[in-house]
Amino acid sequence: MYRVELYGRVRRACHVEGMSVREAARVFGLDRKTVRKMLVYSVPPGYQRSKPPRRPKLDPFIGIIDRILEEDGSRPVKQRHTAKRIFDRLREEYGFDGGYTIVKDYVRERRRRTREMYVPLSHPPGDEAKAVIGGKEQKIHFFAMDLPHSDACFVKAYPGETSEAFCDGHNAAFAFFGGVPRSILYDNTKLAVARILGDGKRQRTRVFAELQSHYLFQDRFGRPRKGNDKGKVEGLVGFARRNFMVPLPRFPSYEVLNADLEARCRRRFSDRLRRHGETIGERLTRDQDAFLPLPPTPYDACDKRPGRVSSLSLVRYKGNDYSVPVAYGYREVLVKGYVAEVVISCGIEIIARHRRSYEREDLVFDPLHYLPLIERKIGALDQAAPLQGW
Repeated sequence: MYRVELYGRVRRACHVEGMSVREAARVFGLDRKTVRKMLVYSVPPGYQRSKPPRRPKLDPFIGIIDRILEEDGSRPVKQRHTAKRIFDRLREEYGFDGGYTIVKDYVRERRRRTREMYVPLSHPPGDEAKAVIGGKEQKIHFFAMDLPHSDACFVKAYPGETSEAFCDGHNAAFAFFGGVPRSILYDNTKLAVARILGDGKRQRTRVFAELQSHYLFQDRFGRPRKGNDKGKVEGLVGFARRNFMVPLPRFPSYEVLNADLEARCRRRFSDRLRRHGETIGERLTRDQDAFLPLPPTPYDACDKRPGRVSSLSLVRYKGNDYSVPVAYGYREVLVKGYVAEVVISCGIEIIARHRRSYEREDLVFDPLHYLPLIERKIGALDQAAPLQGW
């Protein structure tokens, strides 16, 4: 599989510099079909099966394997069949001529599907407690982008300094400005730079390389520990703090706070700064004429991590647990952490969506995920944690 950096170079050569598919194939040493694929996808799309693979040798024997495993349920644990013992019996008693691996894989998957799942329980204390969500004083983090020619700016607040917030800030800024700047100057944040090599070159993080491949802008980096290289944007952060955050702002949610910040940035379009005969908005039109066009869809600004469903039908992401339907117990899943939500997928299917929690050791339930299990374990109804307060 080709690296995302190569995707970015090929896409920029064709979409921005006007190189033909044939020329790109020659320059980069690729097949033309590969080049066309890279022009469609900003990151390597990977491969996923659309349906389970056929197993012509094993399929006639699946009923026998299922019966053996069901009978094992009533036998002592130490006298139950291993995958190797099932394989030996299939060959000796039923004439199976396939390999051991396909038997072992099926037995493992079958046992995973039938493992018992449990309902998380809540043991209420003697006293009641209340929580105030919107009125909690907390530290916020800024994403700021400044256009040096027009002095137009964009500021957005986030609950954490994360890669998904960094990418979401780019999506929001490009949409606000109406296009993509051809070149962007950054400090050496670890969200963009994995390493600074001996010759001064930057090794980009995977997320930043994907973002750049999607929007096709060029990046430049300031010298380490030289704040004057990026003084305008650092001045913007101070300006936003003094003018947008004094007195201490009070908003019910980050969505309302960011709508207010965007409105303040937009109101600046009518300002005329010293030594300029035009307003910021009038100068912004020249910036927009030079922008790269926005792609059809924004970058998928999320943190992707593999996960596994526990016996409580929970998936852990950054120290917090999120529920999924009990039918997916013990399965391998993909967790996508967005700024405001967590999306959990199994294969190509999205199985759960939750509001994102920035607390520590939090439990985020969807009660509907546990109803099929509670119907079978009715005794857990009174203490089922997912049903508390529902």
